[in-house]
Amino acid sequence: MTRYTFHFAAAMVLSLVFAVPGSAQERPERPERPERPSARHVAAQVQGFYDQSQGFEARFVQTYYNRVYQRYERSRGAMAFDKPGRMRFDYARPNGKVVVSDGRRLTMWEPGDNGGPGQYMSSSMGRASLPGAFSFLTGEGRLEESYTFRLLSSRTYRFDGYVLELTPRRPDPRYRRVLLYVDASPRRRGLVRAIRIDDHDGNRNKFEMYRMRFDRAIPASRFSFRPPRGARRIRG
Repeated sequence: MTRYTFHFAAAMVLSLVFAVPGSAQERPERPERPERPSARHVAAQVQGFYDQSQGFEARFVQTYYNRVYQRYERSRGAMAFDKPGRMRFDYARPNGKVVVSDGRRLTMWEPGDNGGPGQYMSSSMGRASLPGAFSFLTGEGRLEESYTFRLLSSRTYRFDGYVLELTPRRPDPRYRRVLLYVDASPRRRGLVRAIRIDDHDGNRNKFEMYRMRFDRAIPASRFSFRPPRGARRIRG
């Protein structure tokens, strides 16, 4: 079966005000730029943003890099998150996968060839492979309790904002680190634009989100899913 891998600003400095020695006119002062915040401060902004948000919907592009084959696989779809602990990913065709949690169980279904019933896995959220880095979107996770933080070079990652590295405080066999691509604009402070999950084998799984909508009234039925009749259950 397909392996389900959920293993789910440029630097700012203070401007210096100076005048040219011997000049008859004073050079106008340069506007000061705010200091670059600490990694811990950016993490607190992320936590605060999603603590205050309710239902969240977005479109996404998922890019999975396989280190062994040095190959990229790209998928698209729609996602939804709500409190407490509910989420859903609907992948566009031809992929067609569905990943859904009602807060208690996580179910992953993959359609079969030629429209067949396919196969699925289902497990309690305590045993599920969804990294805790997604849990703050559902109101379940506290970043500071689970991770240490470090700000990486935004230029290196080609992102106009903050790139926040999360490293699990307790080693996790499912993934090595998580990168949050965080909006740096004052009006969107703490908003996560993308999430990248790096595992211990060098594989990378990145979710880029767009058309994001917050404080949505999402019915509970959206987070309920029953695989088609005849679908084969895979025991994890």
